Amino acid sequence: MSRIAVVGGGQAGYSASAKLRLLGFDGEITLICGENEFPYQRPPLSKKYLLGDFERERLFLRPESFYQEQDIRVQLNERCQSIDLDHKNLTLASGEEVPFDTLFLTTGSVPRRLPASMGGDLKGVHTVRDLQDIDTITHELDRCEKAVVIGGGYIGLEAAASLNIKGLHVTVIEMAPRILMRVAAQETSLHIRRLHLEHGTHLLENTTIEGLIGDDQGRVQAAKLADGQRIEADLVIVGIGIEPETTLASQAGLEIDNGIKVDRHCRASHKDVFVAGDGASFPWHNGMLIRLESVQNAIDQAECAATNAVGQWQEYNPTPWFWSDQYDARLQIAGIGSGHDKVVTREGRGPNAASYWYFQGDKLLAVDAVNDARSYMVGKKLLESGTEVDPSAVMDTSTDLKSLLLP
Repeated sequence: MSRIAVVGGGQAGYSASAKLRLLGFDGEITLICGENEFPYQRPPLSKKYLLGDFERERLFLRPESFYQEQDIRVQLNERCQSIDLDHKNLTLASGEEVPFDTLFLTTGSVPRRLPASMGGDLKGVHTVRDLQDIDTITHELDRCEKAVVIGGGYIGLEAAASLNIKGLHVTVIEMAPRILMRVAAQETSLHIRRLHLEHGTHLLENTTIEGLIGDDQGRVQAAKLADGQRIEADLVIVGIGIEPETTLASQAGLEIDNGIKVDRHCRASHKDVFVAGDGASFPWHNGMLIRLESVQNAIDQAECAATNAVGQWQEYNPTPWFWSDQYDARLQIAGIGSGHDKVVTREGRGPNAASYWYFQGDKLLAVDAVNDARSYMVGKKLLESGTEVDPSAVMDTSTDLKSLLLP
């Protein structure tokens, strides 16, 4: 009987395991979860779950009974310590050994943390990555009044919005000249910036933090900036990005290139290893390797890898899409705007609605839509079809966007 081991119990690990059974794979499946929880959704954590608007039970992708019915052996609170590709064997932290014929690595990513020398180990300093993180933050909220969020990316801004709604005075500190600088055009950044300012969040851009200051009980009480300014805080969220988790793969001898390098079939440098999720570095246009840090990528890539593992070969060629909820705004993103030389703004119909269309010459690369589902859906379909788009037609609000889809 064929044996498949899946290392990583997040969205990608679950999706690969479930897809294998859906495709008729009847061998052994062992799903190794580092947390003491069955696979669950992460996107609601920094939004509705932190706000208390999303019940814990709803986070879980499937009930425990699903894994029993599908004969998927789930190892909770267990971590893989080493991979022996020559002998097809995993060694877990508990000492248990798990043999396999095919291995899935869905180890994801880990949050960057402030070093202890900067106060990163003080009480009240948190990352926003897993269920335990949010449960710990929620437990502390009742005694907190002032929060500092370090990092103006999507995770940091989502957490800032949630903490603001919970009644805390929130300051966001961003080292770059503007929030979302790494992932969005200036037009989108300014839109989201206005949103936060309107809700009373204090934004400090182009600002460097020197370190966090603790009290005599070892709990954070302020952030000290490089210019000497002191920002009071009894809660700090560190949202300075993530790193692909490649330690196991590297030790096993797999090729690493900004993540675990895979081919167009989601297969690593060893023919019996497939990789999916945040940690996978896969071929994009013009031979460039990219990683996509999104739940949809985790699902789609894992399902593609599972399909290939059972011999139904297909290439992974996604149209990336993402979303972010902040206050009453939903930002939906299709495509990747890297390399754009022009951004066209289209005013939306509803409150605080607009879309930003990224072009390289006349080639559409991506669309950011705020409270504008129509622009997002049309933009995504245009990207999927490769249809040429006239930027001036996009900008003209009298243009029926659906007409752009017609041949």
